[in-house]
Amino acid sequence: MKFIIDAGHGPETAGKQSPNGMREYEFNSSVAAFLTEKLLTLNGISVTHVHSDQRDIPLKTRTDQANKLKANCYISIHANAYGTGWNTAQGIETYVYPSKPREAWELAKKIQDELIKATGRKNRGVKTANFHVLRETEMTAVLIECGFMTNKEEADLLQTTAYRKLCAQAIFSALIEFYRLEWTEIPTTKILYRVQAGAFTQYHSAEKLAKELKAKGFDSYITKTTE
Repeated sequence: MKFIIDAGHGPETAGKQSPNGMREYEFNSSVAAFLTEKLLTLNGISVTHVHSDQRDIPLKTRTDQANKLKANCYISIHANAYGTGWNTAQGIETYVYPSKPREAWELAKKIQDELIKATGRKNRGVKTANFHVLRETEMTAVLIECGFMTNKEEADLLQTTAYRKLCAQAIFSALIEFYRLEWTEIPTTKILYRVQAGAFTQYHSAEKLAKELKAKGFDSYITKTTE
């Protein structure tokens, strides 16, 4: 299954920041990274980012790339704003395009429910909008607004790693349940570092050191090599 993760806007986008200076892309890209890390622990999953930490990627370039890859799902991550100064607008909302299949609405509803359950923020519901990334994508697409940068309380949350991870986990949980995704069992490799205490040409010398090491609580054994 192919997921497109889109951290909305970019590092150079003008105006997209909170009154205390946090750029929206800082939040968006952080959540995208945490979500990607979680998705890649699943069976049969590929994740593609259509944003860049170096420059702003045009919306058409993002959706063209998603369509070319024939992705299954497009997740666009954002932080909201109302005006430019502090105000009382608050909460989380998720968007779909009005004419998209019912699957998009149902996925958005699942993501919205998980975010509200995880964060306890105001539930602004699932809404429709004529956003480019929702209109021009050929797959199930949702756009998530995880809180208001112009609300002092939520702006403080948006700047914390804990809240970013919380949002990523909520979106991840929704995707797992909605698409019935399965975990990958990642094998663990045990690394051992061996320490050599000495090398001797006479066996009795090696045996003597081995006994001394054992007496002091160190595991020891003798191996034979040729030079």
